[in-house]
Amino acid sequence: MRKVIQLSLVLLLMVSMANAQRENAINIISYNIRLNVASDGENAWPKRKDNVKALVRFHDADILCVQEALPLQVDELLENTNYAMEGVGRDDGKRAGEFSAIYFDKSRFIKKDGGTFWLSETPEKPSKGWDAALNRVCSWVRLFDKKNKKEFLVFNTHYDHIGVQARIESAKLLKRKIQEIAPKLPVVFTGDLNVTPETEAIATIKSFLIDAKEASVEPAYGPVGTFNAFKFDSPLKDKIDYIFVNKGFKVQKFGVLSDSKDLRYPSDHLPIIARLSF
Repeated sequence: MRKVIQLSLVLLLMVSMANAQRENAINIISYNIRLNVASDGENAWPKRKDNVKALVRFHDADILCVQEALPLQVDELLENTNYAMEGVGRDDGKRAGEFSAIYFDKSRFIKKDGGTFWLSETPEKPSKGWDAALNRVCSWVRLFDKKNKKEFLVFNTHYDHIGVQARIESAKLLKRKIQEIAPKLPVVFTGDLNVTPETEAIATIKSFLIDAKEASVEPAYGPVGTFNAFKFDSPLKDKIDYIFVNKGFKVQKFGVLSDSKDLRYPSDHLPIIARLSF
């Protein structure tokens, strides 16, 4: 009888610990939401913004990292939410151009620090690097998690879509910057990196961070590819969106979300999600 009671107590303790781990986990979504351009027609932002917001809300994103967000989109993603936002426009370091913005639940997280640097030879100011076609930025924020009583950092970026050398050099710059800004704390690095996993640019990141998909305790969920080009019958073969972590985090789950409505995707990329614990 005593052994039965002991076993029951152990099982109850395990269930309690598992529930606590789920409750204290951080859900983070990385999502290229596609910039707002009228030429997208039926897929233009005004016709899909509500679906983007509903997706983020349904999947309980504690942190949302977006790419390609223009100022109006940045503002609309904040409306009727409990988010605060870190990020600047890539063209002037203020409001002009696309953001690589980071949204975080302000009731759970306290911002300790944050900033933006450019993916270029002059990262401290608005600039275009190497053979890139456009200015590119990485925004970052250091947060205190009130649930877990821990600090961590989130970095979010969008590599150039044209410059091969720019993507390679951007990865090298990111490695230096992340190690400089966050030498000891847990780190999450997200982004649309415009490269597939076998490339040098990804190898550089994997030399010091771990792909959340590969680290997930549960088998990764969803398709392999993350770019759909607004085609509902896309084969979804090419993975170009990523969430990386360092050893400060355990990845409980990872998924590529193929949510749709009326045979339409909310963006030309699929969002990716990871559930993280310290």
